[in-house]
Amino acid sequence: MTNAGALMVTTPSDREILMTRLFDAPRRQVFDAFTKPELVRRWLLGPDGWSMPVCDIDLRVGGKYRYVWRNDRTGKEMAVSGTFREIFAPERLVHTEQFDDPWYPGEAIITTTFEEQSGRTTMRQTMLMASREARDGVLKSGMETGVERSYQRLEEQLAAMAKV
Repeated sequence: MTNAGALMVTTPSDREILMTRLFDAPRRQVFDAFTKPELVRRWLLGPDGWSMPVCDIDLRVGGKYRYVWRNDRTGKEMAVSGTFREIFAPERLVHTEQFDDPWYPGEAIITTTFEEQSGRTTMRQTMLMASREARDGVLKSGMETGVERSYQRLEEQLAAMAKV
């Protein structure tokens, strides 16, 4: 089950980033891993050496979420929050995203879809940024390295869930 698929990052428009990743697990499990705090805090950590002391998710339209990451070596924290706009379990999530200490300008709208075929799930996540400059800044940040490391952790977690 290791490395079901590598992260693919594309730019479908001048304000969008599309991340696509295949997981060797049923759609419901992948959706749950994106929406249940006890699962999210195990994998959505970015590069090694970070933890998530705060993971609050009120999974309903109009509900809020908040994640706080901590660098375990330095103690530095980074936080993001947003509001759920659409929830169609287990197919689609739409939410806003804004960092407390913004590293890109404006708010992003994140649309995540989950498509299952033969017990494997393709996740597509589109980030609609406030501007082309915001999109380009995110792309230049190297964020895909931390995202892929998180998805590798998620893959490991999904494999462990399948054994239970």
